[in-house]
Amino acid sequence: MTASLMTEELFRADAYLTTCQAKVIALVDTGIQLDRTVFYPTGGGQPGDTGSLITADGRVISIVDTQKGETGIVHVPAEGSPSLNIGDEVTARIDWERRYRHMRMHTPLHLLCAVVEGGVTGGQVGESKSRLDFDIPGDKPDKETLTARLNELVQGNHGVQPRWVSDEELAANPNLVRTMSVKPPTGQGRVRLLDIEGVDLQPCGGTHVRATGEIGQLLVSKIESKGKQNRRIVVSLMDP
Repeated sequence: MTASLMTEELFRADAYLTTCQAKVIALVDTGIQLDRTVFYPTGGGQPGDTGSLITADGRVISIVDTQKGETGIVHVPAEGSPSLNIGDEVTARIDWERRYRHMRMHTPLHLLCAVVEGGVTGGQVGESKSRLDFDIPGDKPDKETLTARLNELVQGNHGVQPRWVSDEELAANPNLVRTMSVKPPTGQGRVRLLDIEGVDLQPCGGTHVRATGEIGQLLVSKIESKGKQNRRIVVSLMDP
């Protein structure tokens, strides 16, 4: 069975949900599986959410990571957390401030794809800075020029929303896929895309802001050579 099919992924449709009611459906070595969740699992360079599960009788289980398991999304509890049983009802609550900063950092990486030519060879989303690695022959891009172009797109307040295409549609449009080493998951009949209106369209399962104006001011803080043609571009949020 494909991972996460047993867990309804509420964050896919609405990244702004912070809580939900859920039921424990499995207990595995690494943690707790729920029938539905607002917790995003580590993937696509974006860290898994942290937060808490709260029982009806007031027990609080601190969640320190969220991962994709073999049969669903696994919520990893802190060591020494209260135990749960299958069938228990809980309120799942993410650390919204941390998640929102990840959203404000993930969307700029898609903007970066729109202004930098070349395939993506790797990436990582952080709370205050993130990076993408590009396969770029020739000279390194200019930091000041990229910074200006990114902030122009932020100020344009372009709408951001997910949409879906069939496996066949994606196969017929291979240019939508920018990543060179990791391909989007197929085999379930459809693939989730992130559409930044008039700017960028590519497969992505992560969480994002609703409009680029929410991102805030950006800075291309570093461009490094990581090989003959590999360039690492680091983007930072300017607010503390």
